[in-house]
Amino acid sequence: MSVNKNIEEGTTFEPKFNKQGLIPVVVVDAVSNEVLMVANMNEQALRETLTSGKGTYYSRSRGQLWVKGEQSGHVQKVVEMLVDCDQDCLVLRVQAQGGQCHVGYRSCFYRRVKPGTTDQLEFVAKPVFDPKQVYGK
Repeated sequence: MSVNKNIEEGTTFEPKFNKQGLIPVVVVDAVSNEVLMVANMNEQALRETLTSGKGTYYSRSRGQLWVKGEQSGHVQKVVEMLVDCDQDCLVLRVQAQGGQCHVGYRSCFYRRVKPGTTDQLEFVAKPVFDPKQVYGK
């Protein structure tokens, strides 16, 4: 049952932010469809992403905006922004330069739950850059 037909089937972008003023964003590579990261945006980050074309997010731990690649040079050029049916989650399809994870991997999803276990992880990727060289110590 549709709560708001305009939200679900209309053409007006009306993103729903949670009580903390954030909306989750799944970031995928526009060519490979690899999931690169999951982040949050507040209204300002969303506005800046839409106007600049660069992935801009809100850091909950630092309490501030950050432009992906601002420090590392591994920027995200937004190719497309998708919104889910009730407009409370976004997907950014991006052209990503370099590693996207702050610990040196192409994607933040560089480990998986080891098959046959319930509490073990195994690596499924190799680092693509040294974070100490990019971010300092």
